[in-house]
Amino acid sequence: MNVLALVNDSDLRISDRVWAWRPPRFFRAWMLWASRLGDGWLWAGIGLVLLAAGGPGRRVLAGGALAAFASNALLLPLKRRFRRRRPCESGLHPLYDVRPLARFAADRYSFPSGHALNAFAIATVVGLGLPGLSPLLLVLAASVAASRVLCGLHYVSDVLVGALVGAGIGTAVFVLVLR
Repeated sequence: MNVLALVNDSDLRISDRVWAWRPPRFFRAWMLWASRLGDGWLWAGIGLVLLAAGGPGRRVLAGGALAAFASNALLLPLKRRFRRRRPCESGLHPLYDVRPLARFAADRYSFPSGHALNAFAIATVVGLGLPGLSPLLLVLAASVAASRVLCGLHYVSDVLVGALVGAGIGTAVFVLVLR
């Protein structure tokens, strides 16, 4: 059995377990909010706060914007290359009626998770630039990433790869531009 088949089998087993889990109502609400905030609202809000803060906040905002641009520039070719179907194409999650945004053709595909990629790219560069915000940003990025799995929009490997690549992009932007 090859590595991709192993990953796929593992993803399917985890998805079955996740779909069988009945989390508390407050947790379901947080996951729905986190998923939609990850559509860009969260990062736009953080950008406005950084812009208003001025000084080093503006410099970090520029790094976050560059990380987001780099993430999306990489995301589209990856999604087109792998064309992995989303778990929700087999049926919607029983507790979450969430569908992927259909703004872009690449949104049809699951691998890698663009939400996780962007969340970790932006959170990493901003967190490295403003270390006091790192714990909050990590929780927000992890919540966005986890919500994508829990809502049935992505497999675990989609989110893990997105998070790792995003953190790499954020680190690279920080080291090359902000340091």
